Amino acid sequence: MNTQIKKVAFIAVALLCLTPWIQPPVALLLGFIFSLLIGHPFIKYNGKVTKMLLQISIVGLGFGMDIYEAAKTGKTGFWLTVLSIFLTLVVGLLLGYRLKVKKKTSILISSGTAICGGSAIAAVAPIIDANEEETSVSLATIFILNSVALFLFPYIGTLLELSQQDFGLWAAIAIHDTSSVVGAAQKYGDEALQVATTVKLARALWIIPISLLISVIFKQQKSKIKIPYFILLFVLAIIINTYVPIPESITSGIVFISKKGLTLTLFFIGAGLTLKALKSVGIQPLLQGVLLWIFISVASLYVIINRFF
Repeated sequence: MNTQIKKVAFIAVALLCLTPWIQPPVALLLGFIFSLLIGHPFIKYNGKVTKMLLQISIVGLGFGMDIYEAAKTGKTGFWLTVLSIFLTLVVGLLLGYRLKVKKKTSILISSGTAICGGSAIAAVAPIIDANEEETSVSLATIFILNSVALFLFPYIGTLLELSQQDFGLWAAIAIHDTSSVVGAAQKYGDEALQVATTVKLARALWIIPISLLISVIFKQQKSKIKIPYFILLFVLAIIINTYVPIPESITSGIVFISKKGLTLTLFFIGAGLTLKALKSVGIQPLLQGVLLWIFISVASLYVIINRFF
């Protein structure tokens, strides 16, 4: 297919994702199908655009939230977050050892599952001096599971009749990437989206202490740690929405645009996945990722349903 036609088709499908007819999981699937059948015509820009769009959209969601509700939600999920992060890391490394997964790949998959998917992998990879293959395998493993979660979690939540708050908390704990967390929660409901976004971003801050800990273990004190500064802008947006008398028509408009931005982000993420990346994932790393994901999903759901927090 002509390159120009590819670009026009890509832009057309991307714009379609901004309409009310395309839900977040469908956008992800459309992106992957487009990449598989036609190919991404803007692949070299995809990573930067996806990251920027995701961060801007999340900050925009802050204009639909109240600081007191956000603090209450963060407090509710704090101990569950702390426990799940360290338990996931320990179980993940044990699984990796038993399945004979390469040490660095095992650390990356465990970190990605424990904290925030691709962002955690990107932060930890240079600290442990992981090569391109180890990083790609880990990212592909996490992406596959994120894609499954985006479709599966809302279905399970509805089946179990989870409340909006419980589903939001579960999604934030058990789904890897922030994009898939907000995508699944957005499909479930507005309250679930607020809870999931708040808890997930608080969870993402654990990149800093975990990265520092790993740098000490690997004796890489000079390694640069990537701090997710956009989370501070998200908090600032919540504070502005709480204390500054902005007309509701404006804040609701910002939130609406942000939700559409998140749907478009998932389209870009799907379009960025290639068959080469999928083929690079071996059985052992994928098995480690799947077993670890099942463990944290079932364990956190049990804790949430039984109110052990």
